[in-house]
Amino acid sequence: MDTVILAEKLESLRRCIKRIEQKKPDNVDQLKQDIDLQDILVLNLTRAVQLSVDIGSHIVSHTDHAAPQTMGHVFTLLQEIGAISASTCHRLIKAVGFRNVAIHQYEAINWAIVYAVCERSIQDFRQFALEISRYAGL
Repeated sequence: MDTVILAEKLESLRRCIKRIEQKKPDNVDQLKQDIDLQDILVLNLTRAVQLSVDIGSHIVSHTDHAAPQTMGHVFTLLQEIGAISASTCHRLIKAVGFRNVAIHQYEAINWAIVYAVCERSIQDFRQFALEISRYAGL
């Protein structure tokens, strides 16, 4: 696996996390009323998911495993090879579900859920980056 590619993607993931933290409003009502914040947060959340999938796909491609059939399957394979923990795997699979709603059903987004993801789940991406960095020796 190419550690330079992984390091660059991990840095991009960290930038997304930082942007979410910088722009997260104080409460969900602010988010509901500010379409610019909505766009910034959803864009960076979906980017964080995509970057995590890309990182995982890169690692899995250098193993004997067959190519993952879904985005969520990437994280299952990462868990199987010992790159991430079971709890991180489970949380990132849930993040893929959020990403799918954000990408394919944007008008149906529940802003309370987006706020909760920003408030509580951003740590999941940090944990993913930490576990991947350890696994890859970065």
